[in-house]
Amino acid sequence: MSEEMNVDEKMIDGEGEMEHALDHLKSELSKIRAGKASPAMLSSIMVDYYGSSTPLMQVSNVNTADSRTITIQPWEKSMLAPIERAIFEANLGLTPMNDGEFVRINIPPLTEERRKQLVKQAKNEGEETKISIRSARHKMLDFIKKEVKAGYPEDAGKRKEEDVENLTKKYYKKVDQLIEAKEEDIMTV
Repeated sequence: MSEEMNVDEKMIDGEGEMEHALDHLKSELSKIRAGKASPAMLSSIMVDYYGSSTPLMQVSNVNTADSRTITIQPWEKSMLAPIERAIFEANLGLTPMNDGEFVRINIPPLTEERRKQLVKQAKNEGEETKISIRSARHKMLDFIKKEVKAGYPEDAGKRKEEDVENLTKKYYKKVDQLIEAKEEDIMTV
C-alpha cells in the first residue's frame, strides 16, 4: 500500500509542476503588450537604486493614465534619471519622457508586422510551457514504470499512466486556450 501512496504523491507533484508551468506562461504572456498600456509590461525592469539592482515596482508607483500611457512616479525625485535609463536599456521599444515629476511612456499603436511578431513570441512561450508539461509527464511515467517493476500492481500502473496522459491533455488544452486568447488580444486593433 505504501507504493500506492508514492505513486499518488508523484502524481500530485507532477500536477504541481504542470500548474507551475502554466502560471509561468500567464506571467510571460502578461509581459507581451497587445497595444494597450499595462504596468505588467515593465515588471521585468530593474533600476540601479543606490548601487543595487532593484525592481522598478519597488522604487516607484507604476500606473496607466489611459489605454496608451503608462505613468511612473518615483518615490524619490533623484530616481527619475535612473528609471528613464533602465527603460531605455531594457530595449522594449518604448520611449520614456521625464517631466521632472513623472516618467511617462506613450505606447504607440502596433503595426501589423509587429503584431505578427508578438503572436509568434506568444506561441513560442506556449511551446516552452508544453515542453515543461511533457517533462513533468515523463517524470511521472518513469516513476510509475519503476514502481511497477518494484511490485506495484501492473493494472493499477496502467490506470495511473492513463491518468497522467489525461492530465497532460488537460494542461495542453489550457495552454492552447491561453495562447488563443492572447493572439486574439494582440490582433485586435
